[in-house]
Amino acid sequence: MSGAEARPPDAAAAPAAQALTPPTSSGPLSAPLLHFFQALRDAGLRVSVAESIDAFAAVAVTGFSERDALKDALGLVLAKTLAEKEAFARCFDLFFARDALAALAREATPPSAGGRVEDGSALAEMLLAGDSAALVVAMEKAANSAGISEIGFFTQANIYGRRILDAMGLEALDREIEALHRQGAPEAAARADRLDAQRRRLGEAVRDFVRRQLALHAAGKTRAMREDFLSKAKLTNLDRSDFQRMHGLARVLAKRLASKHARIRRRTRRGQLDLRRTLRQNMATDGMLFRTAWKRQKIERPKVTAICDVSGSMASVARFLLLFLYSMHEVMAGLRAFAFSDRLVEVSDLLEHNDIEPAIAAILREVGFGSSDYGRSLEDFERSGLWLLDHQTSVIIMGDGRGNYSNPRTDILEAISKRSKRVIWLNPEPQSLWGSGDSDMLRYRPYCHYAGVCNSLRHLERAMTDLLEG
Repeated sequence: MSGAEARPPDAAAAPAAQALTPPTSSGPLSAPLLHFFQALRDAGLRVSVAESIDAFAAVAVTGFSERDALKDALGLVLAKTLAEKEAFARCFDLFFARDALAALAREATPPSAGGRVEDGSALAEMLLAGDSAALVVAMEKAANSAGISEIGFFTQANIYGRRILDAMGLEALDREIEALHRQGAPEAAARADRLDAQRRRLGEAVRDFVRRQLALHAAGKTRAMREDFLSKAKLTNLDRSDFQRMHGLARVLAKRLASKHARIRRRTRRGQLDLRRTLRQNMATDGMLFRTAWKRQKIERPKVTAICDVSGSMASVARFLLLFLYSMHEVMAGLRAFAFSDRLVEVSDLLEHNDIEPAIAAILREVGFGSSDYGRSLEDFERSGLWLLDHQTSVIIMGDGRGNYSNPRTDILEAISKRSKRVIWLNPEPQSLWGSGDSDMLRYRPYCHYAGVCNSLRHLERAMTDLLEG
């Protein structure tokens, strides 16, 4: 690995897996592991700081010489689930593979005394000796300087391969081969031929190394680019093939928000230091503050009622709002959900007691894809859901506000606004279209505490962040 010392020529025939032993100092030890952690993250594994520390401790015990022991030790501390263990095994085998260099070492011939040139290159000596340990060190050091972990496309393979070879000293090796040919002596010609053959094998080994690095890093970068694009894409324009990936991305965003809100609640629940109570509790110790008292705050989890338009134009957006809200059930109390097209039904039990994706599909089959009637749906909510609202309840309405010229019943929305803590209206249409045609958004907006555009997962995340922080 990077920074390891070259092994003597008598170790030339050792297996490549045995050539992975770096010095015990923290610098050389940390470099390969840090790069391995990055490869795991690119493969989708979550490697925390604590797990990284555990991995360093495990490697300090096992070392790099025993490949199976190293794999088992790292697998125990870095992979949790079955899927992660499978991904870990693939990454480990790719990252620590040295088959090409081992073959290069087997083909090496001992260097002869004749046919040398002054100032012969270090790379030439390693190739002739078949010193796989030194070649591993040189290749990975060159790869790190070339930024191999940034490779993302197969078209970059030749560029990175050439950079690695140049950093290993290919130019000096070519000059030495040329100088040996010019000498004309049989010993020099034989040495030049051996170097030329090993040079070709080194090129194959570097190309193999770059291909493995591409397999390690490119998938993660491609996935990250795709997820970044999907998180910004309009939900109404998504293809059916993107739904599964979007569902996974929505869960990740919801989990991140839930974790963030949980930390805020734990930090703020304790409140401020109550100085008077603290001094009173420590009177027996002459005022030494052995016990502290805090002004405790009551932190209430937000109660949410969601009313989702699942008509034909809104179904693709509503499915992600419902998924997003139910992914955050750990930080929300009393979550109730209603769906409507031309009529409104409560879908809380269906979502709570079934897997989320089949439940959403069932909701869309039951009341989705119809012609929206906001007035009638608000009347249905007035009869069946208005009693749920109190000063702790946030009402989220996801819809375009287009009621096909029916009575908008703004009076009911006004009653909802007065009974609840706040009304948040998320509309996938740009504000320039509000009020055009059959849109009643300009009539509904005065009774909303917030009305804004929401047509991507980024918008949903921002809206949920405001809800939790509020």
